[in-house]
Amino acid sequence: MPRIAANVTMLFTEYPFLERFDRAAAAGFTAVEFLFPYDEDLDGVERTLERNGLELVLFNLPAGNWAAGERGIACQPARQAEFRDGVERAVAIGPRLKVPQINCLAGKRDPGTSAEDTRATLIDNLRYAAEQLDTVGIDLLVEPVNTHDIPDFAVPTTVDGLALIDEISHSNLRLQFDTYHAMRMGEDPVQLIVDHAARVAHIQIADVPGRHQPGTGEVDFRALFAAIDGAGYEGWVSLEYNPEGQTEDGFGLMRELGLLPDATDA
Repeated sequence: MPRIAANVTMLFTEYPFLERFDRAAAAGFTAVEFLFPYDEDLDGVERTLERNGLELVLFNLPAGNWAAGERGIACQPARQAEFRDGVERAVAIGPRLKVPQINCLAGKRDPGTSAEDTRATLIDNLRYAAEQLDTVGIDLLVEPVNTHDIPDFAVPTTVDGLALIDEISHSNLRLQFDTYHAMRMGEDPVQLIVDHAARVAHIQIADVPGRHQPGTGEVDFRALFAAIDGAGYEGWVSLEYNPEGQTEDGFGLMRELGLLPDATDA
């Protein structure tokens, strides 16, 4: 069965950041991810991971001004120096938190930059990040993000992400596959897993529409998890959604499918 992790940036937001790790462990999770460590209390993160026996499985490279709506800068030529500074920060923090992989968000296209220059910059930056992270034993991932939620995102589909990885052809670059983004772009996540699971290093899930917990929308998660199992995928499947209601009340389907322990056992 897939191994389930919790994104504690999006889940357990009823609690302060460090307390979310405790809440995740109490709910039965053995692994977590979050968006960014750069402004967090790293000593506190280390302590709460160790105290709860949690594995940190993922965070992202710095992605610009998140609060202002930026979703990465890797495709923007004018910010290449800033991107590389961010890679250095990730290289310094990643080994400390024992994270095995770090994701890159490509960002939105700059309307004043040609498509050719945008892609060339993204390729150059991803190759640089892959090389730098490889020196500390951390894998680099790249994640497609749908253009309905994030207009002008530079890597909008799984097909685009795989083509980019093929062009870069670096052994330390693989795909982060978010089923929500794939479905928003009209892709079939089950078929993509069947066809490309060997190239996927990390999976994130949410229901569609609404990006809420599994069981609130149209996704057939039984079929999805069966495909993940059948494809031999050995990575983590992370819950990355906006909880509808109290976070702890949203794990019913995960418990029903045996992916989390019953609440009385957690």
